[in-house]
Amino acid sequence: MRTSDFTFELPEKLVAQHPPAARSDARLLHLDGDGRTAHRRFPDLPSLLRPDDLLVRNVTRVIPARVPARKEVGGGRVEVFILPEGEGPGGHFRALTRPALRPGVRLLAGEGHPVRLEVGTDLGGGQREVRIVSGAAGILDLAEQVGRTPLPPYIRRDPEGSKGPDGVDRERYQTVYARFPGSVAAPTAGLHFESGMFGRLRASGVRIVDLVLHVGYGTFAPVRVEDPRNHDLAAERFFVPDATRRAVLAQLADGRRVVAVGTTTVRVLETPGVLESDGIAGSTSLLILPGHRFRVVSAMLTNFHLPGSSLLMLVAALGGTEAVLAAYREAVRERYRFYSYGDAMFVEKRGEGAP
Repeated sequence: MRTSDFTFELPEKLVAQHPPAARSDARLLHLDGDGRTAHRRFPDLPSLLRPDDLLVRNVTRVIPARVPARKEVGGGRVEVFILPEGEGPGGHFRALTRPALRPGVRLLAGEGHPVRLEVGTDLGGGQREVRIVSGAAGILDLAEQVGRTPLPPYIRRDPEGSKGPDGVDRERYQTVYARFPGSVAAPTAGLHFESGMFGRLRASGVRIVDLVLHVGYGTFAPVRVEDPRNHDLAAERFFVPDATRRAVLAQLADGRRVVAVGTTTVRVLETPGVLESDGIAGSTSLLILPGHRFRVVSAMLTNFHLPGSSLLMLVAALGGTEAVLAAYREAVRERYRFYSYGDAMFVEKRGEGAP
């Protein structure tokens, strides 16, 4: 297995730069357990779920992590990208700064009564320790006051629109069920859901439970090694409520499907030991590659991922490498929209044919 095995040709114009007019206005490529594909629309998802399925969502909330600032001396413009997993006492937190800044530089973020920041130690890997000097009670307060939506690097525009400081992106780069702030990237498979669909799913017999995984900046990290088993996946924080744990265990005991909304949900559910204790909180750096033995997840909803990415490898592990790559080539031919604001895919575990 090589990283280069997971590359494919993707025309740049297929990378979605804007959300669709409506959340559910997306295509849905169905890859069943026998490797067969079908082209549908996202509102068709209920027809692909079984009445006894358990659907698991990630209810993390994206914070406005991109903080535009200026140097207190000289006024030069900089950006501070908050890394929530690195928050410490006394207003200290980890961040990426652009451009790189030396320790001791003072920054102002916002107008009127700006938040004052001070750059601290160089932590390596482009990270800096930053301290809130005044004007904000912590990183969530800082982000809500002056931060902007952290659109992924492949969306080559600034957040825009007419609703609020970031326009439509402040609303649309967020699932309708987002509850707990702490992510710097959206669990994008969930972006397609309108609130009304969950009522229809429940009415059809599908049960829905939640967990939390706060998506970190490492989600954008490319796999730079030729053997993907040597890729280091940054740890991300999670929490699994006891009600979710019990529902998943009962589902598995009855031989029924657990369906994950997104790769983040898959990684939490497949993390060893995560279902063994009540209300478990922790972090996971689980890298799921082809050959992984899925113990919990039988199917997943996901978006289309970057060539050579660990997320594509996870999807290939569930649906079969050849079948998934063939489906991706088919999606390119059929002009599907890719990445965060793009179309969706429903993937069933290889070897488990569609009913």
